[in-house]
Amino acid sequence: MTDEWKNKLTPAQYKVLREKGTEAPFTGALLKEARDGMYKCVACGNPLFASDTKFDSGTGWPSFDEALPGAVKFLDDRGQTEVVCAQCGGHLGHLFDDGPTKTGKRYCLNSVCLEFGEGEK
Repeated sequence: MTDEWKNKLTPAQYKVLREKGTEAPFTGALLKEARDGMYKCVACGNPLFASDTKFDSGTGWPSFDEALPGAVKFLDDRGQTEVVCAQCGGHLGHLFDDGPTKTGKRYCLNSVCLEFGEGEK
């Protein structure tokens, strides 16, 4: 499966999704994305987050306060909560309990792991 992922993903996507890397803050293409639509896993197309759950956390990575039901799974990552795609297991980022919205959650995700579909629901 490793060769399949390497053929499908860019080197930056592979580093984050398959090797649990992190993109540099304030560099992600979707950081300032504000249109209505759906954020999906770039590796498998699994819908993850609706655009109305995205907010500007000021941290340098796209942040969301709620995932779609069953879209992600959580793993322990040395005391932090790792967020992975429920469909392909790709590393997306981490979950923190310091969000400013009613959920109190902040899904801090790597932009390189996501694709955006404008107008999708």
